[in-house]
Amino acid sequence: MAEGERMRVNGNCKWLVIVLLLAVVSVFFAGCTAGDASGVTPDPKTAGTGFRTVTDSRGVEVQVPENIERVVSVSDGLIEGTMFALGVGDKIVAHGSSCIPGKGNWTYSYSTTDGIVNGTGGKHVEGVLMPHLNDLPQVMNHNMAMNYETLCSLEPDVVIMRPGCCTVPTTDSDKIEKTIRTLESLGIPLVVLHSPNCYDRPNLKIISDEINIIGEVFGKEEEAERIAGCLESRLEMIKERTGNIPEEEKSKVLMFGLSSYNAQYGYPTNGPGVSYGLGTTESYMVEGIVNAKNAYRSDIGSYQMLSTEQVLALDPDVVVLSTWCGHHPADELYHSTNYQNLHLLSAVENNRVASLPFMPCNCVRRLEYPIELMVIANAAYPERFSDIDQGEWLLSFYMDVYGVDEVTAKALRSAQWMDWCADE
Repeated sequence: MAEGERMRVNGNCKWLVIVLLLAVVSVFFAGCTAGDASGVTPDPKTAGTGFRTVTDSRGVEVQVPENIERVVSVSDGLIEGTMFALGVGDKIVAHGSSCIPGKGNWTYSYSTTDGIVNGTGGKHVEGVLMPHLNDLPQVMNHNMAMNYETLCSLEPDVVIMRPGCCTVPTTDSDKIEKTIRTLESLGIPLVVLHSPNCYDRPNLKIISDEINIIGEVFGKEEEAERIAGCLESRLEMIKERTGNIPEEEKSKVLMFGLSSYNAQYGYPTNGPGVSYGLGTTESYMVEGIVNAKNAYRSDIGSYQMLSTEQVLALDPDVVVLSTWCGHHPADELYHSTNYQNLHLLSAVENNRVASLPFMPCNCVRRLEYPIELMVIANAAYPERFSDIDQGEWLLSFYMDVYGVDEVTAKALRSAQWMDWCADE
């Protein structure tokens, strides 16, 4: 950012911080907004030199510096992962999500008749790719309120924000609108991305739009198109292989989040887990891409806690375990004493339980969504993917999307607790 522009931004920041401190103002994130702001206008003396215009998801034209060195990212990994893939991950000076560095290494544990099973080494993908994120400031607190004083002190060239993720949930559009107005009043260029959760109907290809906007911010449009193409080509491959399955032969898939840790995390304790009804992204993945049936037909809410009796009544052909209250490997449903009553399920008896990759704060999909689709598709129709070695397919995915070597790709596979694919 030009020195004159940075001075102007700093002046606005100092003014706002004083007002915030005097008024004890706390602005909270949530929701999505279309907005009608005109974006940041550079100083007339620098207009037309050293800036590029980017149209964000709101349709707002935002002036960003051509040479960006300092970025504050506010998402649960989509922005950060895309920036790494574009070769600009080192420009992040702060982020907004506690999930990205997280605990560094997550664990899971469950009881069996033979004793306790423990798993270690789980990590957020971006925690593997960019370990320096662990040492960066977080500009939001646990109440999802922006720390404007910290933000201003970092003197960012641009802030990129993704409403619809866990960090910026979609529950109150007024609050996110207020936050956007406040950020823009500081004179800091703000680029807003609308995730799939910001739209009435789920559509994973919206993620390609987000990737392309990030590419425009950094003048890396061609590379962004390549990354988006890597994701979409895998989605289309899965769709083509399952597209001609007749209705009467479709597998009935239950997307299920086990709740053995619900007391620890404060979730309801009246059932063995949650499932995702019609209208959710999970249901769209099952029915709109994999061409299977969502076993849970409710359209009430995004997810619902189910009782043991409800799960047994559904009796799905396939159960796919998601990251919910931590990671849950397939063996947990097979062998955990917490779920002995669910051992009567056809999916358990027929060994048709699969586990999605570990993805903390996966309120909306990130660059790894093709991995989730492959797990669901292979579990639903193994005969149609028998020629694909999932373990090797995963390594190829990481290397193609992120441009990493095989050693790093294997580290990513392990961090997402997906080495079971290689073991198979």
